[in-house]
Amino acid sequence: MRLGLLSWRGISTGSMPHFVVDKIQNALNDHSKPLKGSKVHLLGVAYKRDIDDVRESPALDILHLLGKRGAIVGYSDPYVAKLRADGVVPAMDSVDAEKAAAEADCVVVVTDHKSFNYSKILEKAKLIVDTRNALKGMTSEKIVRL
Repeated sequence: MRLGLLSWRGISTGSMPHFVVDKIQNALNDHSKPLKGSKVHLLGVAYKRDIDDVRESPALDILHLLGKRGAIVGYSDPYVAKLRADGVVPAMDSVDAEKAAAEADCVVVVTDHKSFNYSKILEKAKLIVDTRNALKGMTSEKIVRL
């Protein structure tokens, strides 16, 4: 398995995707939803904001770990239209972020692309785990921050 390169507050780079998935699972549990069988939608799979490169992206590890725990996963990324199956993540296509937010049990901001309309996504989502502080300045009981 790939090791994510995202580091946050002293968490080692290899354990960051596990930390994020645990955060997602806990957020869902706090809303009386198990991770297994829940629809979890990632916003952004690129390595960093406003680029199309997925090499070394922690989002791929997060997708893999969520799938292993039984979540139904999808993603939206204006720069990455398709993910090819690579033995870690299945092949999948990017979908409309706002529509997916309305259908998902949990939306996870992994790459904070500037083109996402975060206020619309927040309006439609049931729950958002914000790993990038993309919803800075917004307040809602639906937001779970790292």
